[in-house]
Amino acid sequence: MTITLNGKKNSTYEEPMSIDKLLSCLNLIEVPVLVELNGIALRKSEFSSTNVDDGAIIEIIQIAAGG
Repeated sequence: MTITLNGKKNSTYEEPMSIDKLLSCLNLIEVPVLVELNGIALRKSEFSSTNVDDGAIIEIIQIAAGG
């Protein structure tokens, strides 16, 4: 399937895939992140039940503490 991940087209992922699985593939499963799927922000509790479909537009932002 082809998705747009943080503004870049990528076709290395296979369907079906949840947001959790995508984060695992990106080594971000233990990292605090914000995820937007097709313009809609997702809650962390939705990551395992939300599927990524072909053509999806995903933005992932890592949360970093700082001052």
